[in-house]
Amino acid sequence: MTLLRLVVLFGVAVVMALDNGLARTPPMGWSSWNTFRCDINEALILETAEKMISEGMRDAGYVYVNIDDCWSLHQRNASGYLVEDPAKFPHGIRYLADYLHKRGMKLGLYNAAGAWTCQGYPGSYHYEKQDAELFASYDVDFWKQDWCAVELGQDPRVSYPVLRDAVNATGHPMVLSICEYGLKEVWTWGPTTGNMWRTTNDISDSWDRWTYILEAQAAITGFSGPGGWNDMDMLVVGMGGQPDGHYQAHFSLWALLNSPLIAGNDVRKMTAATREILLNGEVIAVNQDPLGIQGTRIWQSFLKEQEVWARPLTGGMYAAVLLNRDEAKPRDVTLKLADLPPVPGTPAGQVTAAMVRDLWAHADLGTFQGQYTAKVPARSAVMITLRPACTRMCVRAPCECDS
Repeated sequence: MTLLRLVVLFGVAVVMALDNGLARTPPMGWSSWNTFRCDINEALILETAEKMISEGMRDAGYVYVNIDDCWSLHQRNASGYLVEDPAKFPHGIRYLADYLHKRGMKLGLYNAAGAWTCQGYPGSYHYEKQDAELFASYDVDFWKQDWCAVELGQDPRVSYPVLRDAVNATGHPMVLSICEYGLKEVWTWGPTTGNMWRTTNDISDSWDRWTYILEAQAAITGFSGPGGWNDMDMLVVGMGGQPDGHYQAHFSLWALLNSPLIAGNDVRKMTAATREILLNGEVIAVNQDPLGIQGTRIWQSFLKEQEVWARPLTGGMYAAVLLNRDEAKPRDVTLKLADLPPVPGTPAGQVTAAMVRDLWAHADLGTFQGQYTAKVPARSAVMITLRPACTRMCVRAPCECDS
């Protein structure tokens, strides 16, 4: 049975994430949509899965292989059930699920909450029960439910709970990904309904688009945590429309803000630089930190061209991204240690010195007093972790405080 957890914070009962035991850290995987759109088939899915294994993506945590729109026939069968397109998937969807499970991976599948999907295939509206039963029979592990072809007045706050309850009734565990583009302030009700919820319209392979999505997160970071995540959309790393420095910044911020890491590139044709970004274990570890506190923006320059995002990690550590939006020049970006968000249960502004590690250079940079400054290339980012070496609360080693 799915339960909702209530936690009392400062005397107020707050509804926490849907407690279905899934997505305790942000889901990681790959989706067909960004690169392939409707040009999908069984061979592509199998080739992609095998490449994810051979490239080390599965072992790094990318376990979901998600088939997006266009997988079914254009009509339901006489009993009202969706039917996979036999030309695209001659062995059926269950065959793919079984194959992936044997390879230590999981299958994701797509539908929409309206009468039709975004590409004109049958949607789930009024068919939630049949679709949940079908997906369970396929042994699907991840369900992305889009918001297309909805009726006038159809409310996602009603439609998505209907789907949630239909999934729960099957008894089959499925991560539920709500894709309704941030409508109706989904972050306020999404945690009781799904395991992840899109916070904006779609991403595209451009600096301006993904930084727009980043900007939209600034006011909603408090609604994300273990079991339910603000979804900033699929990654565009390696799709070819941006320099690798842009992709590195994009990946850094998606990781810091606990967005699910769902790759969207053709992993069969990855460059060495793309592989290095997607497989950076130190950055992934920040995204997968079990504390699950989403990063927040703690500083922004007057002209909004430089900023710092940070978050606490388990073990009293912190992670931060120093971002330079300037399109032409490298800039010095400074993180003041006193601005670090507090570790739960401790006051803010306690860190006075910290040991800093650069997660892209994989190098320890030493101990810094009061602040850390990095020269960040144009339209790029530096990502670091900080281990407090001294705090105002410290009274003995290993902090070795001066006072």
